[in-house]
Amino acid sequence: MDRRTNRDTQEEIFRLAIEAFRKNIQAQAEIEILAEEPAFAMGFRPDRRVRMMIQGKAMVYYAEIKTTITKPYKLLLLMHKEKLNYPLLLVAKYVNAQMAEQLRLDGIEFIDTAGNAFINQPPTYIFLKGNKPTEDVRTAPLKRAFKPAGLRIIYAFLCNPGFENKTYREIAGGTDVALGTVGWIMKELKDLGFLLDMGKRGNKLTERENLFQRWVTAYPEKLRPKLILGRYRGEYGWWQLKKLDPLEAQWGGEVAAEKFTHYLKPEVITIYTTTQQLNQLLLGNRLRKDPEGDVEILERFWKPVGKLEYEDLVHPILVYADLLATGNQRNIETAKMIYEQHIIRLIRED
Repeated sequence: MDRRTNRDTQEEIFRLAIEAFRKNIQAQAEIEILAEEPAFAMGFRPDRRVRMMIQGKAMVYYAEIKTTITKPYKLLLLMHKEKLNYPLLLVAKYVNAQMAEQLRLDGIEFIDTAGNAFINQPPTYIFLKGNKPTEDVRTAPLKRAFKPAGLRIIYAFLCNPGFENKTYREIAGGTDVALGTVGWIMKELKDLGFLLDMGKRGNKLTERENLFQRWVTAYPEKLRPKLILGRYRGEYGWWQLKKLDPLEAQWGGEVAAEKFTHYLKPEVITIYTTTQQLNQLLLGNRLRKDPEGDVEILERFWKPVGKLEYEDLVHPILVYADLLATGNQRNIETAKMIYEQHIIRLIRED
């Protein structure tokens, strides 16, 4: 039922966007859906392949259909669009004038249900912005799975293969999510097609690439802001030779990215810790409160268990999401490297 609702919303957005595009451009346009291709870019699976015909010129696109566009999602598109076999066409519910300009500058082609569009396939060039939405597209309510509690559980599943087969009580304990909520989220993940009930063989996490993509775009908006414990400032370069006790605190964001890749010069120092360890962390590193400081400290939303594979660095999946959360294009290349070196092996389908 949930998957059907999502498909219906996508179909409605796609239909209305095509109608608005045809109505608003001064040329004859035809768009048809083509058969799917199995091979896509790393960790990225567009919704469909389409052929657009404008004034006799045929253009084949991979179409990605979205109800909302966030900065992290835009960075994800930039990261993957160059590796696709065809250009990417974003089909959106609504693209406001500011976002339209950003997408144009970033070379991301789009159409929306209000008639805004950017098509750049020489000699065809179309750029329309400023049209207001005239028809309300039905939007499915946000599922619990992509609210804070669900994002905690999904993160645990992505980082710890097999964790989905723990008892609900163990999942609740490992993610600090209420036991009753775990049951609802597990049901939703099954309804959405991300969790397969294998009977006596337990549960199997499926569609991991898609689930990862959904998680890294939802995390910066739905969970991360709730974790911020404060902004601070320390002595210049204090973090460079500092080793953290991973049971108490771990590096995230740009610092972890630099330590993984030796490619990025950090501008923001990100640390994940617990509220109980915060004062000790501040005193031990002589960090002082500063709303404009370059040190951001966030509450750790998972419990370190077993062997700490990455020692005082958070999991690469979280580093990747932190880089997208900056909204800064300079982090894209580093995020790509982290994906290829550390993440792809975790989310590839069996």
